[in-house]
Amino acid sequence: MRLPHLLVFAAPVLAALVASAPAPAVQTDDTAAFLSPDNWEGRKDIWTVSDGTIVGETKEDPKYNTFLCSKTKYADFELTCKVVLKGGVGNSGVQIRSERTDKDGDKQPYRVRGPQVDVGKGYWGSLYGEGVGGMMKASDPAKIKAAVKEDGVNTYYLMAKGHRITIKINGETMVDQDFPTLPGKDAKAAPAEGIIAFQAHSGYASMRVEYSDIKFKKLGK
Repeated sequence: MRLPHLLVFAAPVLAALVASAPAPAVQTDDTAAFLSPDNWEGRKDIWTVSDGTIVGETKEDPKYNTFLCSKTKYADFELTCKVVLKGGVGNSGVQIRSERTDKDGDKQPYRVRGPQVDVGKGYWGSLYGEGVGGMMKASDPAKIKAAVKEDGVNTYYLMAKGHRITIKINGETMVDQDFPTLPGKDAKAAPAEGIIAFQAHSGYASMRVEYSDIKFKKLGK
């Protein structure tokens, strides 16, 4: 049995194969830049960004929908996070490819329009057109009932790639289709990029929403 001779022969062959193999793809982590407090602006009496967690809490009805807005615009991306809507009370959501509509000195600052991934009773996981014509795709009520913990922790997965928008809650697909246009009688092309923003909804004496364990990744064209 001449095993040593086989090993001597095999060693340079294996080394050559290893040398010629393609290098593994480098994974870039966009989460830190996304979650940097310097990337966000909103009402400081409502929003905090700390240690990778975003919290929105109102002590009284703000009388309008106000948002924590990213300063950076994003096109194609994936975002996962855990969401808790305290007591199941209130309404929030994640705006994608959106734009601010308030002006400097506005008495109702940090207002936004565009597609919104909804968080709240009856709307969990729906895609809503905030300020642009209303519902784009409502979640199936049966799926909401089966998947969502109204007063618990819910894991959201969002993907925007081209016209395709995918929304999952706790692994259940709520929305997965193309949206080339925004809703409304004057329908226009859906934006290819825009800000991301988190909502504190009006109409509630108080509410608290927490987004944690956030992971964000920009997708290539």
